[in-house]
Amino acid sequence: MPDDTNNMVQRADDLEHQQMKELEDKIVTKSLLFQLANGLRTMTFGQGTGKQLLMGDDPRLPAMPQKPTLQDFFRLRFAVGPTQHLLQSANLAQKNGLPEKMVLGCLLHDIAVCGFIRADHGYWGAQLIEPYVDEEVSWAIRYHQALRFYPDESVGYPYPENYIRMFGADYVPAPYIQAEYERAKQHKWYMSARQICVNDLYSFDPDVKVTLEQFDDVIGRHFKQPKEGLGNDNTPSSHMWRTMIRPANAL
Repeated sequence: MPDDTNNMVQRADDLEHQQMKELEDKIVTKSLLFQLANGLRTMTFGQGTGKQLLMGDDPRLPAMPQKPTLQDFFRLRFAVGPTQHLLQSANLAQKNGLPEKMVLGCLLHDIAVCGFIRADHGYWGAQLIEPYVDEEVSWAIRYHQALRFYPDESVGYPYPENYIRMFGADYVPAPYIQAEYERAKQHKWYMSARQICVNDLYSFDPDVKVTLEQFDDVIGRHFKQPKEGLGNDNTPSSHMWRTMIRPANAL
């Protein structure tokens, strides 16, 4: 077996043993996507350990209510730092007088990054909320993925300076992003997606704390909270909400 493969297997075994120690009687498995992000192309299933795999609630995470709302996910699942970015972006949108549904769009524009996945976050985020918001909102979130890489002087949106820091001065967006940008420019909701970029507070103030309660009324009027709870309502994205509730389910 090549050394690289040996190293990957050993690293996976080490992670598995650590997880067993944390939960004592259960093994927490990781999806292949998680392993790929760690440079591994392996999966483990606890064979030969005599232990059961974790299915259901993860005791390491805060318990979710039986019928979770959007606010429950903000408080109990989303990453704390990036969530403040969403709140400050929505706060800026309110100050700039955007319509309420677009304030909601700014509040949710990076929902995938905060709670689900980083890669292609605009597309994942739009799909996640599509059954519950106005079509314009999900469209704008999907296309801000492309528009954020392209300045628009008509609304005072320059290329973000911190993108140069994060990606390099010579970074060129992938061809599919370039194609999406060209399509978005011709769409009736172009400016809605562009306003998400304008109000995307790239350098938010760590000393300013915006609370989620500030947007309860906006969420109540423009996000269709299912009576069964997100994840229990049998929509095309319910499985995504369930994955956030129980991210360590073995299958």
